[in-house]
Amino acid sequence: MHSLKTWSLITATAALLAACGGGESGLASPPNAVALALQSTASTAVDAALCTDNAVATGAYRWVGEQCTLASALLTASAAASTTTTATATKAQASAVSSRATAAAAIDATAFFDWAEGNFPTLFPGHKSNLATGSFAYRYYPETQIALGVSDGKVYGLGPVTGNVLALLGNLSDFTCRVSPSLCAAPGTPSTGAVSTAGVACGYNYSAVNTSTLGALTSTSSWVCNGTARVLAANGVPDHAVGTFPNSNNPNTITVQSVAASYTLAPTYSGTATTMGGAAGTTGYVLNGVKIDAGTAGTCPANASTSSSCSLIGNSGAWSIEALTQTVFKFGADINNAHVQPGGQYHYHGMPEGFITLRGGGPTKMTLIGWAADGFPIYARYGYSVAANASSALKVMTGSYKLKTTISATRPTTTVAPLGTFAQDWEYVAGSGDLDECNGRSGVTPEFPAGTYHYFATDSYPFLQRCVKGTVTTTGGGTPPPRG
Repeated sequence: MHSLKTWSLITATAALLAACGGGESGLASPPNAVALALQSTASTAVDAALCTDNAVATGAYRWVGEQCTLASALLTASAAASTTTTATATKAQASAVSSRATAAAAIDATAFFDWAEGNFPTLFPGHKSNLATGSFAYRYYPETQIALGVSDGKVYGLGPVTGNVLALLGNLSDFTCRVSPSLCAAPGTPSTGAVSTAGVACGYNYSAVNTSTLGALTSTSSWVCNGTARVLAANGVPDHAVGTFPNSNNPNTITVQSVAASYTLAPTYSGTATTMGGAAGTTGYVLNGVKIDAGTAGTCPANASTSSSCSLIGNSGAWSIEALTQTVFKFGADINNAHVQPGGQYHYHGMPEGFITLRGGGPTKMTLIGWAADGFPIYARYGYSVAANASSALKVMTGSYKLKTTISATRPTTTVAPLGTFAQDWEYVAGSGDLDECNGRSGVTPEFPAGTYHYFATDSYPFLQRCVKGTVTTTGGGTPPPRG
């Protein structure tokens, strides 16, 4: 691994986001040696242990998609953000007005190279022509023996300032607002244009035996980006420890499923809430391929006076029972706020604690846990206290739902079902929490420093979103199974 002293030199020269690992040396050689070195993207494999909570909190390291990297002066605040007046910025921060930068069209490698040459002429002197090797488009600068390359939505560098090790600079989309400010909205300005998610968690792949499941099932999950879509193929078996299934309150056993979904790589914020879940279609998936389905099939009839008139399956009554806000009806959920549907589908009703732990989630970084049906990302628990400012403190995000103060005349008696038992007991109160009615907001995230609309799993109602605010253009998933 490289020393922090070496990396301080790199960042001081406004150079590169680096990934420690193997690589090629000898950049004094002709460009064909550079081409060979650039092709070995496997050399950017990073020791994730470097991204400790403290290292991320102090700004020494940061996550770029699935890779741990060092902070870089290249990845400063977006150009759109820097043009905002102080008064406007202060007002935006005070009211926690969220921001998002949206690209009407993605920048390409040529635009990035031209921008780098114009802004860092000492490192990238002159205007060089594009070269190609394998999947890489790159430019080589013999004066400094540095090469810049773009492949699969990611930007790489190679040269003496990186110790002649292939270094990950970030996702190409990270630079959109710097390279082409006209494509980005200023902070606090909602936009309905598409935002590219290409290059973020596109190579997520997992396969391992989960010994906590009955029969020690193998958990598999793969996410691939194919140019226009983010495609999931999984078997629905969780990758973390689970509770005992079946159990006294849930008679179902986790079984291998055939999970397939395809979400757009260019989600569009519509501003209109579209209800998801159950028969309306899967709300989204956690990266491990386990679905999000916060509602239940449990219901009570209108004016029910006894719990025996209610049912935890069938979805036939008028009043929908919540899984996590009451103790009268038992759904057999485990410590991951999940349980199993009659068809063997393990699914989340709330915070997927085991998965968050596997991802290294905690109070010092935002943790990407999945993707919603509209293509926007989902994070767990923590977000920036000022949505537009990645330097602001992290805080626990809260939903904006409150218990109703007026009880419906047809509601089952509170003697049997205390207030909070049913979905209809809750109402969205704008401004009462941090998030909108779909548990989302616009703002910056580690994976989207220019900003994007995104969702949160929260410890408060609704726990996991019941709707999406983007345009849904999904495929796959088949007929939804009975809810549980």
